[in-house]
Amino acid sequence: MGFIEEGRQLIQDFVTPEIRSIDARLSAVEKRLESLETSVDKRFDSVESKMERNQAQLLDTLHRMENYTHILERLALLENKLQKVA
Repeated sequence: MGFIEEGRQLIQDFVTPEIRSIDARLSAVEKRLESLETSVDKRFDSVESKMERNQAQLLDTLHRMENYTHILERLALLENKLQKVA
């Protein structure tokens, strides 16, 4: 056997199986990352949905507070008119 043949045999016997093993592990890591990415995306969607609901509730509360403030102002005006009449 020549030097080149021995080199090829060495690659086939030792390096190629290692490369296949590394490739298999890399594929497993990629699948796990994809799974984690999906999980993180779902969590972000959930958080975003909660934030939107909270924002809507907050805006509704602010609107009611504005209405309450307007009612208090009108009531104060009416009380002043009653005091002037009395």
